[in-house]
Amino acid sequence: MEYWYINTGHLIGQVIHLAEVSLKIFAELIVLANNINRHSKLPYYQQLYEILHTKIVQGEWQPGDMMPPESELIEMYQVSRNTIRQVLDMLVNENLIYRQRGRGTFVAHPSLEQAMIRIISFTEDMRQRGFEPGTEVLESTLIPAPRDISERIEVAEGEELAKIVRLRLADGEPMSIEEAYLAHKYCPNVLNHNFAKQPLRQTLDRDYGIRLVNAKQVIRAVSASNELGHILKIPAEAALL
Repeated sequence: MEYWYINTGHLIGQVIHLAEVSLKIFAELIVLANNINRHSKLPYYQQLYEILHTKIVQGEWQPGDMMPPESELIEMYQVSRNTIRQVLDMLVNENLIYRQRGRGTFVAHPSLEQAMIRIISFTEDMRQRGFEPGTEVLESTLIPAPRDISERIEVAEGEELAKIVRLRLADGEPMSIEEAYLAHKYCPNVLNHNFAKQPLRQTLDRDYGIRLVNAKQVIRAVSASNELGHILKIPAEAALL
């Protein structure tokens, strides 16, 4: 279970609670490790991107190391030159590698932006991974703040909150259930927006001047309840984060 504690800059907190993230898609990426899975629904370029990205961020390839030439990568992973170049371009665009004409391609030294932890939206994250994001709104209502939520977002118990529960999708497949609790007095009528189509963060910034500036993330392993298993289309008791 993953919790985001968001400071809106209004001396009041809000919490975005990313609950029970399904491992169905990402488990596949982990299993891939260093090989292209020819039976996977993931395109080859996405699989190769995950493999090379992991080698860089986990330090198998150190800053300044020369990467294998394209011909060697083609031989190693049995993919086309176009696929290799597409993946390398993706890594260049992320400032993870750089090219030197006549010398080769090298692992970049981490920039300040890479070293910082930044708040990234589900939509942005999925698109970077090559998936088409989607959203279904499961619940949208006003509630009195329960004690546990009020303590986390620093509001009085019983204060009016807007609660928004969304099912997040990747290529039409359920990925996570996200609960957002907002202090309603700072975003009146927020529930009038269609959050199946409109990003929540963008709406808060554009319509209410609330910009998310920092977050606290807590992750733990849980088992899927019957209800969550039904929504996420996974067996009850399946492993979730």
